[in-house]
Amino acid sequence: MERWQGRVAVVTGASSGIGAAVAKDLVRAGLVVVGLARRVERIEALKEELPEELQSQLHAIKCDVADEASVAAAFDWIEAHLDGIDILVNNAGMLYSGQVLTMQLDQLQRVLQVNLMGVVHCTQRAFRSMQQRDVAGHMVLINSLTGHHIIHPPSEELQCLNMYPVTKHGISALLEIIRQELNGLKTQIKVTSISPGVTNTEILPGDYNNLPMLQPEDISAGIMYALGTPPHVQVHQLTIKPIGEPF
Repeated sequence: MERWQGRVAVVTGASSGIGAAVAKDLVRAGLVVVGLARRVERIEALKEELPEELQSQLHAIKCDVADEASVAAAFDWIEAHLDGIDILVNNAGMLYSGQVLTMQLDQLQRVLQVNLMGVVHCTQRAFRSMQQRDVAGHMVLINSLTGHHIIHPPSEELQCLNMYPVTKHGISALLEIIRQELNGLKTQIKVTSISPGVTNTEILPGDYNNLPMLQPEDISAGIMYALGTPPHVQVHQLTIKPIGEPF
């Protein structure tokens, strides 16, 4: 991680779970980190979990990744105050528990906007910053096991993921599309998909709590591994499962 010392990382959905874990790990690794979230006060509270001398390296900005104007305002601030973005961790995501056949359409649409279009909004702005400054940056997409196949839950109570696997399959497609576009543009920018299995985060439906699960820190360790590879090495896809996962 030495080459990232003093560089700027943006983490979406940094108020809890995987986003909070990786934001803290990146600060400890010597980066300046901007955490984006709607619950910005929770990012501010994360500073208390860092050594006092590192707390100023974590910035909190209120942002709804599904809102193009909100994303533009956040990235404008980053470029004005920190010069640009070197690493982007697209972590923001959501899930309403329920079934496609009976849920409200506005809930299904919200999942699509946050989990898929939110990634596009932030990735476009991060890429623009990296390209304009000729930076060999790194963009990380937090995917899911459900982005590779539709899991068959062991009980009807667990059949509640609705549009979530749809959006994560979209992330899997987006990963390869972005990789090909970056190659075509002759950049040195990397893109990586991290696909966790069941992870102990706030969006996890309660019925999944009895399954073997990972912790946010486990996923952050995978992200840090991908970021720490040499400039010529691109971790394209990394899947992380807990021991004993039934899917």
